[in-house]
Amino acid sequence: MNVKLTNVRIITFHGEEVIEKGEVLFNEKGILGVGQQLGEGDSAIQEIDGTGMTLLPGLMDSHVHLGMDASPDPFASMKDEGPEEIALKAVQQGYQFLKAGITSVRNLGTRYNVDISYRNSVSSGAIVGPRVFAAGRPIVMTGGHGHVMAIEADGCDEVRKAARTQLKAGADLLKVMATGGVLTKGNEPGATQFSEEELRCVCQEAENASKTTAAHTIGTEGIKNAIRAGVTTIEHAYLLDEEAVELMLKKGTYLVPTLLAPRLILDKPGTVPDYMINKVKKIINDHKVSFQMAYKAGVPIAAGTDAGTPFNVPGLLVDELALMIEYGMTSFEAIYSATLGAARAIKMERELGSIQKGKIADLVVVKGNPLEDIECLREPVYVFANGRLVHQNTSHKKEELTV
Repeated sequence: MNVKLTNVRIITFHGEEVIEKGEVLFNEKGILGVGQQLGEGDSAIQEIDGTGMTLLPGLMDSHVHLGMDASPDPFASMKDEGPEEIALKAVQQGYQFLKAGITSVRNLGTRYNVDISYRNSVSSGAIVGPRVFAAGRPIVMTGGHGHVMAIEADGCDEVRKAARTQLKAGADLLKVMATGGVLTKGNEPGATQFSEEELRCVCQEAENASKTTAAHTIGTEGIKNAIRAGVTTIEHAYLLDEEAVELMLKKGTYLVPTLLAPRLILDKPGTVPDYMINKVKKIINDHKVSFQMAYKAGVPIAAGTDAGTPFNVPGLLVDELALMIEYGMTSFEAIYSATLGAARAIKMERELGSIQKGKIADLVVVKGNPLEDIECLREPVYVFANGRLVHQNTSHKKEELTV
């Protein structure tokens, strides 16, 4: 069935275009039309009056961990779980993402490649969930950050084998750990792990297969190793310096800052392990400075939450965007980082990220105007994925959809 939204504000992300009291016609094949007025309706179209509401592209969380339980010590929980338990968590989390208007997620590490299986089940229609761009198991050095869910490899030969193993398994992108991390006991967050040469080997394998790459990075040298090696996105980047920012600009490297994740850890003293608290305290102020440095320099940014880390439950993307705004972004820029900016980071901008004729109908309708108040995004009225209604806020009684 065709659906037409009328009298709705449309943030198209086609340039800076915002259409007031516009219309969008769509179905499961995609967006059929966008404009001020699309013509007369007919019996084959279900119309929804969007007065007082805003339509925008479905949101994308560019850094999540499906199946990681957001407990105080997620790696400790994960190491004792089988693939079935992790898969069940992923299915439950998928519903939470959709409820929050997040129609796509980029998954950057899950044990047993559960995210790849989950993606396939969503794609086939076996289950309802967000569109998934899956990395499967990350690639780490022996004993490296996140080794509980990863492929451990050392030296270019092993790293290439690991990369090819993940590509064979169906990974959409490859995730590597270029430095230590907060959640892994015994790892120093700023410590360099993979060498530039090892990282380059992963990037070459991804490029050969027309795939993208993402690198977990905290320390400055590890960040620069990853950028020089050719990774597509730098994750976290707590300790940027001017040289790193210049390299990112030169190579077109994206930043996914995940500003929210360490804040949630610090908010729970006495709950998460002390070693995590101590690590975060040393670097959290640098994280803000690094983000602001990159933003002011014009580094392209995609929004991600690191969902699955302590107390970082699915659906907190609005909190991440609010921090970006607090640290200097405009509301338009912040939402762009979770729509077209995120799509560009994974080379999917021809299909996702803006409201244009011919694109996939991943759409979110919210009350009010999120360009004036980002909190408007917190409780979507309608969420459509592939043109199908996947969530409706039942407290909103103006239109009851049957599609």
